[in-house]
Amino acid sequence: MPMHAIDDQHFDHDLATIRIKNLRLRTHIGIKEEEIKNRQDVIINVVIRYHADKAVVFNHIEQALNYRTITKEVIAHVEGNRFLLLERMTREVLDLIMGHEPVLTAQVEIDKPHALRFADSVSITLSASREPRRNA
Repeated sequence: MPMHAIDDQHFDHDLATIRIKNLRLRTHIGIKEEEIKNRQDVIINVVIRYHADKAVVFNHIEQALNYRTITKEVIAHVEGNRFLLLERMTREVLDLIMGHEPVLTAQVEIDKPHALRFADSVSITLSASREPRRNA
């Protein structure tokens, strides 16, 4: 399939997209007795957008959104808690990410493998955004 040219007006040159792909964790998720007793696999995918202009110019970690810190927080939260519903877990992870002030938008998808007999997984996706920053 050919790629279509996108003119410059469609790009925000300092807006970075961070993708955390297939973060595999184990947690208590579900309402059935065996789900309550035993940890299950979940797969988390995250898309985060933030203004990276200072990180690009200064090339210092202090100017960037630290995705390692965010990932560690997600791991601790998911593995350290129990969830009845996938929706609740997804919302809590999204809220945790949005708690980082530089994050403009975030989307979280959490898959629960083998939740249905004939499906690879079931997933829930939620997203959030802040008001766009205004230039003074």
